[in-house]
Amino acid sequence: MNCPSCGAQVPVRGPSLAYATCPYCQTLILRHGLDIEDVGKVAVLPFDVSPIQLGTTLVAEGRSLVVVGRVRWAWAGGSWNEWLAMAESGAQFWLAEAAGMFMLTAEWPQLLDRADVRAFAEGGTITPGDVIEVDGRQLFAIDIKQVECLGSEGDLPIPTQIGTKMTSVDFRSASGEVLSLQRDERATTAWFGDSWDLISLKPGNLRQIEGWTVPGELR
Repeated sequence: MNCPSCGAQVPVRGPSLAYATCPYCQTLILRHGLDIEDVGKVAVLPFDVSPIQLGTTLVAEGRSLVVVGRVRWAWAGGSWNEWLAMAESGAQFWLAEAAGMFMLTAEWPQLLDRADVRAFAEGGTITPGDVIEVDGRQLFAIDIKQVECLGSEGDLPIPTQIGTKMTSVDFRSASGEVLSLQRDERATTAWFGDSWDLISLKPGNLRQIEGWTVPGELR
């Protein structure tokens, strides 16, 4: 695929995903079947020291995944990466990365039928300590923040133009399950999964970082 803005060749990592970011001019490209459209610019991603990169492979619960996109979100206290990983079946997972820990989640649209989540989707508030029960497990709201997109790369299912904003609410259980509710001007989505450390995800094709040695368990 050629970028409609600069003409450069743009890799297609997720053919089923609607959006791609040109790595040369940061144009956000919308795909309509065989047609492509320039829908604006995304910011150049700030430098960070994540070992994850586009093309990193993961294994979670016997499922093989490959990282095809990244969004960098900022809030008043800092910023974090959310990597989009895809299975061979086309199933999508978000890998959120913060402070050396990783949260791998899949979409759970059935949670949107709950009265409390539906109230949030309609503009209501959630406060720290609020509880949501999922499959008999209690998850507590621990983090509510207003966030803004700093930039993106690779292929993604969502638009990531400069200024894209979202309300993000994170829940945690005592045993490590995680739930993320995300509300923007388009829709509200719910994502449920677990906390992981890097070694447990059995990653391959990690980014080489000066001064950081790949743990022996990953070699």
